[in-house]
Amino acid sequence: MRKIILSLSVSLDGYFEGPGGSLDWHLVDEELHRHFNDRLRSMSAFLDGRVSHELMASYWPTADADPEVSPAEAEFAGIWRDMPKYVFSRTLDKADWNAKVLHAVDPDEIRALKAQPGGDMVVGGATIADEFRRLGLIDRYELYVMPVILGAGRPLFSASGVRSDLRLKETRQFTNGVVLLSYEAAGA
Repeated sequence: MRKIILSLSVSLDGYFEGPGGSLDWHLVDEELHRHFNDRLRSMSAFLDGRVSHELMASYWPTADADPEVSPAEAEFAGIWRDMPKYVFSRTLDKADWNAKVLHAVDPDEIRALKAQPGGDMVVGGATIADEFRRLGLIDRYELYVMPVILGAGRPLFSASGVRSDLRLKETRQFTNGVVLLSYEAAGA
């Protein structure tokens, strides 16, 4: 059965976005980008909220046409374009770039997706990730902790009263100071 993997960057103090939605504090160098590509290449789908999908769709479809992008960025543009996407939105009727819009997170529908053959699926975006977490749909958490304390912003997880027990599976330190903390859900 396929797994659902949350793969996101966070500040040391747990923020997904800085004040005003800023992401300029993410330290994605060539080494980290190659790592992301290696992880995502074998996935079978992106599961994103509307905001995350629109952010990605505003840049990645043609990023590899820019002669200034790094080889890892150019490779990711192809990975992103080709990967099937499920976009969770109450307002969109359609989304471009190999995407299907789902209007709600239906746990039975998600479990049916997991039961299909293929690689694991990656969930991105704080709102949709938090909903998946509260519903017990995330099998693995891959958090890339950036070496920055923002002091304010949007937390990755909201105060929901839902506990999620995890087991550490992997750690990795990158040369730019980013640390990967990979956890498996206790029930996975």
